[in-house]
Amino acid sequence: MSFRVWALTHAGTVRKHNEDTLVSRPEIGMWAVADGAGGHESGELASGMLAESLGAIAASAPLAGLEATLRERVSAVHLGLQAEAAKRGHGGLIASTIVILTLRDGHYTCLWAGDSRLYVLRAGTLTQISRDHSLVQELVDSGAIPADQAESHPQSNVITRAVGSLDAAIELESTSGAVQGGDRFLLCSDGLSKCLPASLMGRLMCEESGDGPAWALVAAALEHGARDNVTAVVVQPDGTGAADT
Repeated sequence: MSFRVWALTHAGTVRKHNEDTLVSRPEIGMWAVADGAGGHESGELASGMLAESLGAIAASAPLAGLEATLRERVSAVHLGLQAEAAKRGHGGLIASTIVILTLRDGHYTCLWAGDSRLYVLRAGTLTQISRDHSLVQELVDSGAIPADQAESHPQSNVITRAVGSLDAAIELESTSGAVQGGDRFLLCSDGLSKCLPASLMGRLMCEESGDGPAWALVAAALEHGARDNVTAVVVQPDGTGAADT
C-alpha cells in the first residue's frame, strides 16, 4: 500500500512544553500519537519513550508479527516508566496515552490506551473508531450523564488506562476493519478532539490546499484557544505520494 500522510504537533496557546509525540512509519504501515501526563518533564519522558521505541522498529521487521511487536514494545515502556517513577519516589506517575494505527492488505488495526483517538472519514462522515478509556466515558456508558455533556464535565481529563499507570500490565484495546476507497484516518491527542466539534474536524480533514489537513486541524484548534498540546496525523491509504509536515 502507498499512503498520503500529513502530521503536525504543537504545544498549544498556553503550555510552554509539548508532551505530545507522534510516530509516522509509512514504510511499515504504522502511525502513532502519544500524550504524556505527570508534569512537563514526566509527560515528555513518557510519550518520548513510546515514540522512540515504536520509531525504532526495523523496516525489515516481519509485517505479519507487527501487532505483537507493538504490544511487546508498549509493554516494555510501561514497565520502564513504572521503574522510573519508583526510582523518583513521592508516589508520582510517569504515564502516557497511546493510539496506534496499522494499515496492511486493505485492512486497518487500531491499538490504544487512554483518550488519544482514531477517527475515519468515510464518504464525508467522520466516525470515531477508538473508545476513550476515561471516567466520563464510563459515566456516559452507565447512563449517568448524556454524551453531549462529556466534554464539558469537570472530570473530563481523568483517564482510566495509560502506559506507565499503576496496573501491573498494560492492556491495549484493539479493533480492526476493512479499508474503503477514499478513507482518511485521523490520529489525534485530546487537545484536538476536545477543542473542535466533530463536524468541523470532518470538514478540515478534506483540506487539500496549503499544508494539508493536519495543518488545518491544528490551526483551527489554536484559533479556538487550544490550551492543551495538539497533535494530528492524517493518513490516506493508496495515495499518490506522501507529505509529512
